[in-house]
Amino acid sequence: MKFFGSFVMFLLFLNGFATAQTLIQDSCKKIAAKDPQIKYNFCVQSLTSDPQSKAATTVEGLLLASTKNAASKMINVKGIVVNILKNKQASKGIEGPLKDCVELYTDAIGSLNDALASAKSGDYSSANVNLSAALDAPNTCETGFKEGKHLKSPVTNENNILFQKIVIPLAFSNIV
Repeated sequence: MKFFGSFVMFLLFLNGFATAQTLIQDSCKKIAAKDPQIKYNFCVQSLTSDPQSKAATTVEGLLLASTKNAASKMINVKGIVVNILKNKQASKGIEGPLKDCVELYTDAIGSLNDALASAKSGDYSSANVNLSAALDAPNTCETGFKEGKHLKSPVTNENNILFQKIVIPLAFSNIV
């Protein structure tokens, strides 16, 4: 009898995992079909590697989890840039653009926090506006290096990932 109870619990666990996996795959497929900026494989990988996303049972839950994920990544990238500046690892001429990036990231973190609060309250329109504002940070940061002297950004890779991390909840805010 004990084995049967354990077996039933295992099946329920598998069913919950399969449901979350299906929600993630179906939702990523839907938003990738609507927005060419979204990379389906990145979306699925990003969400399945996040415990909060795996626990989501609705697109609204994925919106909340992916917004938190984007905010966490934004904080991480800002920390990388701050460390480059603090440790004087920046090559000549890029201190200005890096400082601009820190300011952009700071503002975008505020926008992501506002987006999260709006989504939690069911105000998806405001969440969309705030996610759109945050989405500008990685591209504007990169543009700062290309203007004038065409400098090489030390955070191009991070900004590309950051853009993807933000565009996912932005797309979810359009389908809830």
